[in-house]
Amino acid sequence: MLKHLTIRNYALIKHLEMDPSANLNVITGETGAGKSIMLGAIGLLMGNRADTKVLWDENEKCITEGTFDIKNENLKSIFADEDLDYDSTTVIRREISPGGKSRAFINDTPVTLEVMKRIGNFLMDVHSQHETLQLGQQTFQLKLVDAYAENRNLIEEYAAAWSNYLKAKKAFESLTSEAETLRQESDYVRFQLDELVKANLEGAEQETLESELKIMEHAGEIKTRFQQAIELLNDSEYAALNSLREARNHLQIVTSFSTRYEEVYKRIDSLMIELDDLVSEIEREGDEVEFDPERTETIKERLSLLYRLLKKHRVQNVKELITIQETLQQKDSLTSNLDEALAASKKTFDQTQQQVKIIAAKLSESRKKGFQPLCKQISKLLHELGMPNAVFEIDSKITEPSPTGIDRIEILFSANKGISPRPLAQVASGGEFSRVMFSIKYVMASKTAMPTLILDEIDNGISGEVAIKLGNLMKGMSKKHQIISISHLPQIAAKGDAHYFVYKDNSAAKTVSSIKRLTNDERVEEIAKMIGGSKPSKVALENAQELLTN
Repeated sequence: MLKHLTIRNYALIKHLEMDPSANLNVITGETGAGKSIMLGAIGLLMGNRADTKVLWDENEKCITEGTFDIKNENLKSIFADEDLDYDSTTVIRREISPGGKSRAFINDTPVTLEVMKRIGNFLMDVHSQHETLQLGQQTFQLKLVDAYAENRNLIEEYAAAWSNYLKAKKAFESLTSEAETLRQESDYVRFQLDELVKANLEGAEQETLESELKIMEHAGEIKTRFQQAIELLNDSEYAALNSLREARNHLQIVTSFSTRYEEVYKRIDSLMIELDDLVSEIEREGDEVEFDPERTETIKERLSLLYRLLKKHRVQNVKELITIQETLQQKDSLTSNLDEALAASKKTFDQTQQQVKIIAAKLSESRKKGFQPLCKQISKLLHELGMPNAVFEIDSKITEPSPTGIDRIEILFSANKGISPRPLAQVASGGEFSRVMFSIKYVMASKTAMPTLILDEIDNGISGEVAIKLGNLMKGMSKKHQIISISHLPQIAAKGDAHYFVYKDNSAAKTVSSIKRLTNDERVEEIAKMIGGSKPSKVALENAQELLTN
């Protein structure tokens, strides 16, 4: 339920705020005063696109904000899906900057327009001419039937089955297409695989062998350098270890004179230990370096094989060769068991296809059960709304399974006696369309937890007694669902629990559209003007008072 609406800097609206009633809200005003402009601003909260042309002041940003009470809307799981903080009082805000940048927020968390649209559609249902056009579309009509038949669980079950079917179908078709190629390539795959398996590859061996070969090829130089280092450090007359040893002896004598001298002595003693260990390490490394012609040749042959395989398969290292080997093993295994794999894939495909047919049949049966009561209720409402000869029917055909099931339906309509029902889009006038759509909304209100329902001149083409009946129906709906109705009929305006008046203010240099909630006396005056013009007569005022009291 919409608790508060704020619109700033949008089209003719400089600043507008309203706190709608929880029941029936009626908005009236002169043509062009800005009633439908409000719908455009509300559309921003439902993720509709916008540009800088909507800015009243091109130097300021546009802000549209709606505060909603959603404690009865069961939306916690939806908020969790979108990783949004849930609050029973939720604020949706949309901003359009002068540079054209659009930003969307839900409870002050930035969101994409897609997320805003998803959440917004749970909170508001806007009836417009565009939606009326949708009524003639197959998808819209199926949604209507499914909502009435309360098929949500069946639809979710079918959607899962359809998804599994598509995956199985794709897998089977892909394997079937690949099978012939695999058979043709099987000998070549086996040859390549055998070659790699025979090579007995190891991930890091190339680097290890290259390092070992480099040492082998420079063994003489390495041993000479190690020996020279040992001589300089330990074996010669002026070896570093001898000098350090003598220096340490001198320092040891003075350690008793100061703790600072003792620290210096400890450091040189530590250095002696480290250097002695280093000399031992150099000796060990030098002893291990031996030139082995046979080992050298073995390494060269192994590296030659690796280099040839790398070049052949156009990769950079042995790890990539191992990956290729694994892929070839998979292909070889698949080729060896191709018939079994095809049979298993076909079995899964057939099972998922059968599951789709079973659930589609259940869904179709549920839909058909709802056809007659739905048509009966809507036809009854149309009769009450001044169309005594209206016929509302649903024609159904069974088709091949599709994402929506196996039903192709068509709403058929006739407003006149003796005229056979035909597809709705071909025969209904604007006023008839509006009444059909309202009847659908009315029926759906008893079946679903509808959000705030915003009706944009759904009373188009209606007058007199029919308008009174329409107003009464709206009043009845509003006991369970918040309704905001933009209307030009006094009969509808009189039924509102809250009556808002939209008007143009031309007192400044630039026209501004404003809105105010009318008091009881102001309502009488406004409804009288809707009946008798800008200067209503006494009779018009009396009629207005009568409409308000009935």
